[in-house]
Amino acid sequence: MISSSTTDSFTPPSLDVARTGISLAKPRLSRFSVSVSAASSQSSSPSLSATASDEVTGEWELDCYSRPVLVEGKKKLWEILMTDSSGNMRICRALPSNKVNSREVRRVVEEIIDESDVKPDTIRFFRGAMFNMINIALSEIDVIAKPSRCTFALAQWIEERNRDVYPQMKGYQPTMSGIGGMGATFLDIRTAVKLPDALRGEKYAFVGLPLAEFIQGGAISGDNIGVGRLCLVDQSLPADSIVQGVVILTSRANALATWLAGTEVAGLKSDLRKRELVMETDLDNQYLMAKLNDDQRKEAAIFEEGKDAMNGLHFISVQTDENEDPAGFWLLREIPANL
Repeated sequence: MISSSTTDSFTPPSLDVARTGISLAKPRLSRFSVSVSAASSQSSSPSLSATASDEVTGEWELDCYSRPVLVEGKKKLWEILMTDSSGNMRICRALPSNKVNSREVRRVVEEIIDESDVKPDTIRFFRGAMFNMINIALSEIDVIAKPSRCTFALAQWIEERNRDVYPQMKGYQPTMSGIGGMGATFLDIRTAVKLPDALRGEKYAFVGLPLAEFIQGGAISGDNIGVGRLCLVDQSLPADSIVQGVVILTSRANALATWLAGTEVAGLKSDLRKRELVMETDLDNQYLMAKLNDDQRKEAAIFEEGKDAMNGLHFISVQTDENEDPAGFWLLREIPANL
């Protein structure tokens, strides 16, 4: 059993997979199994109007950045992309290269909001390189601006445009691709900080659930994930694939789930070199969840391989024990660094 340290010195808990009674091969997580609803898993065409089957949410996602296209062979193409968390609204506005500033971004965002039947209460943006400009632009709009890597619908759309749209445009420059402005760089020298003592789990386990649980007809929906959230699921992934995840078992499940709901939890990463399980939040924050011994490092390697096979898709479940439904469940996707 893994116990939390109550002393001032921090010794991260190790992962105890055997004692949880959960294995990677099991198709279900105890009596809890989970699927993204049809509305949130679709990748629909751009729309400003919400319908019964095609609803736009109040959580929007924004990107303002240059694209791998030269306009008239000289200047980079700049775009503002706006979508909502369901991916049902998609709006692209070109931005003149001499008007890439917070004032122009604010004008475009306000224009999109005015034209939309559904108004945003939150706008997320993920590019650290554009933080100041976007943050200033949103500061004078009546929304909550959240720098966050939880821009899953936006990332999926940018990937589609990088694959299907920009290569077809006149002036496309493939060598300009892959220079996105994520918070961290390829030389990642960040150090994970410890979780608050009251939020450490007593047990952790690497587990797996079938992708079928997360698509239309599956068991996981917004009704049974506690205070968690579900990202979009790529419909091209095989339904019989296994989504890797980590279960956190703790008597403080409600407190931990509530804390996670209040932060922008973006995903989990196993640092095999440092032998650490790390939680990623916001733009570039990291929290140390557990140290990995040799056996756990092997489980972590399987976890990372599974994430790669599923384009970064994985999950976190916070539970009191393996027989209880989650206090919080998050289906997440590691956002590619080359957007």
